[in-house]
Amino acid sequence: MGIPDTSRPAHSIQTQQKIFPLVSSPVYNGTMTLTQLLQDKPPVRHDIQDRTDIRKALSVNAQKLVVVDDDPTGTQTVHGIRVYMDWSIDTLLRALSRPDEVFYISTNSRALPPSEMQALTHELGANLLAATRKLAGETGKNVRLLLASRSDSTLRGHFPEEIDALLEGYGLEADGVILAPALFEAGRYTIDDIHWVDGGDRVVPAAETEFARDPAFGYTKSNLKEWVEEKTKGKWKAEQVLSLSLHTLRLGGVPAALEILSQAKGGVPIVINAATYEDLETAVLALMQAEERGKRFAYRCAACFVKVRGGFVDRPLLTAGELSTGGGAGLVIVGSYVGKTGRQLDQLLKAVPCEGIELQVDRIAEGDRAGTAEVMRVVGEADRALAAGRTAVVYTSRAVRQAEGKEFLQFGQRVMMALCSVVQFVGKRPSFVVAKGGITSIEIARTGMGVKEAYVPGQIAKGVPLWQLGPEAKWPGIPYVVFPGNVGDDSTLAQVVGALRG
Repeated sequence: MGIPDTSRPAHSIQTQQKIFPLVSSPVYNGTMTLTQLLQDKPPVRHDIQDRTDIRKALSVNAQKLVVVDDDPTGTQTVHGIRVYMDWSIDTLLRALSRPDEVFYISTNSRALPPSEMQALTHELGANLLAATRKLAGETGKNVRLLLASRSDSTLRGHFPEEIDALLEGYGLEADGVILAPALFEAGRYTIDDIHWVDGGDRVVPAAETEFARDPAFGYTKSNLKEWVEEKTKGKWKAEQVLSLSLHTLRLGGVPAALEILSQAKGGVPIVINAATYEDLETAVLALMQAEERGKRFAYRCAACFVKVRGGFVDRPLLTAGELSTGGGAGLVIVGSYVGKTGRQLDQLLKAVPCEGIELQVDRIAEGDRAGTAEVMRVVGEADRALAAGRTAVVYTSRAVRQAEGKEFLQFGQRVMMALCSVVQFVGKRPSFVVAKGGITSIEIARTGMGVKEAYVPGQIAKGVPLWQLGPEAKWPGIPYVVFPGNVGDDSTLAQVVGALRG
């Protein structure tokens, strides 16, 4: 099924530069707002087709968008989809056999050292290939997969190793790798190839934020072309990276974007600039036409790109009546250590009747005996709070332990297993569970509560998805909120817990 284009005729790249030359944004002075950053940009296009046509094209073309999520927060912009917690061939065959045009596989790969991540992701890719072949052999149904590696909107994660391992496992030689980290719900924008983070009263280049100082995934470049060169250790030079600028997308439209995409070969990274959903929609329509003409792409993206490429229409936030919590006390697990989470935790403990319970990570570091004693102490306090009708808020010590790279990830895994043990041993059934932090969310679901599959009806707050847990979970049927560590303002966590409490 082709997607007809409603934009102006195509021009050569040289002609494009004459008709809409790239204009530099105002020099960043540390106090720039988003409005100021966009003041010289062309107006947003509004002649874009409805996203329902994008979804229909997936079905008509026998395509499925498979979103490999390095933590479970990638569901923060979509609704009505399933998430799978394992990637066995049987599970993938079940997913492919369903009529769902889009589904998620949650791997928690961001929490793993590079070698473990690569082995896992390569296996997943190989199992996807085996499952598609098995489906074709058993039913005669040939399904073409579109592979999306969904990762953090602030550029943390295993790049390029993760997308490389996925493609190698699946046996796909991509012409280009789409880089689309924009996440508007959380204030992330890509403009002039620079990735920006909304700091409230100003926008800040991503490399100047706390996220760029991540002990495992730090970086120094905000320009995504330069970021690619930094992350690939020079395999791809900045000048080799292609990009779809806002001028290309807004003035040239689909034909101009298509002409640039048609140049892709050898797996070249391609930056998608985007400040609005309309920018992404134009880019996706061009991608679809390029793919129809034989080009093969893989996607390394944040959640907004998945929303558009999967053809998800907007829907309102979940209402109080849709939450189905009964208004009782819940269990909140806070593992994320970024500054925003710390401020949100402070607001929650002040604004909502609850019991704050600190898991002391230094006790976990002392060894198994001390760690077990600390876990059981926290379990006892959580059970007492729930029995008294108070929401139990279990949080790790806020100080970040001094370690880097593999050592940081390994210690993080020990702390995470301690949090999961707390959830496993809590005896009192909560009315809801909230997990704060991407890595925290997946492990609490999979290891702490034994979730194998979940359904996502929508979001409880902007960028904060709610899952419905299956019958195999420790507490079947309760709402489970997957709350990313870097989303919301200082009061959002308190608002979410307050809404769940009714």
